Amino acid sequence: MLDGKEIAGVGQLPPDRHLPIAWTPYLATDDAGVTAVSVRSHGGTVGVGPIDAGDAGRMAICSDPAGAVFGIWQAAAHLGTALAGTHGTPVWNELVTRETSVVGKFYGAVFGHEVETDVCTDLDRLTLHLGGRPVASVRGVGAALPRDRGPHWMTYFEVGDTDGSARLLEELGGHVLQPPRDDARGRSAVVSDPEGAVFTIVTTAG
Repeated sequence: MLDGKEIAGVGQLPPDRHLPIAWTPYLATDDAGVTAVSVRSHGGTVGVGPIDAGDAGRMAICSDPAGAVFGIWQAAAHLGTALAGTHGTPVWNELVTRETSVVGKFYGAVFGHEVETDVCTDLDRLTLHLGGRPVASVRGVGAALPRDRGPHWMTYFEVGDTDGSARLLEELGGHVLQPPRDDARGRSAVVSDPEGAVFTIVTTAG
């Protein structure tokens, strides 16, 4: 919660499932059942659900054809993150995978994303749009993909001061995996919490 508004959720992993501790983005759907069928028919996997989450909504946990895990969310009482753009809020999600072409087509087919290829650089990079608005990016890193993680979604949290937040994070038992650096989004650092969940903190370029 931030200023009384919902920002993100933290849940306990079932002890019988050997799942990595990680942040999982949920993609909105009007019908979780229909989307789950579409995930399967386009080469993805549905690992959990669809199931009802009380009166909050209906959900499923899926993975794309490359193995990156994500959730789908059919909102009822809970619409999702209620505040954005300020310190402590999630501001972006990026899929880090081996190569972008197959998974780009998957998300376009399942969720109706318009897929834009980055033609300005030699990087293997896509941006996913909805209604002309960018909503996520896909970055192909080939052999540079971490062996211990595989393809994965990366959540970016906005902070007022990337360097200061990185120092505080270490004081609180977290780890800085990639120190603060300037990039296209602003000044960012890849970090993990004390239990090993990886995320990125960013001070967005003004």
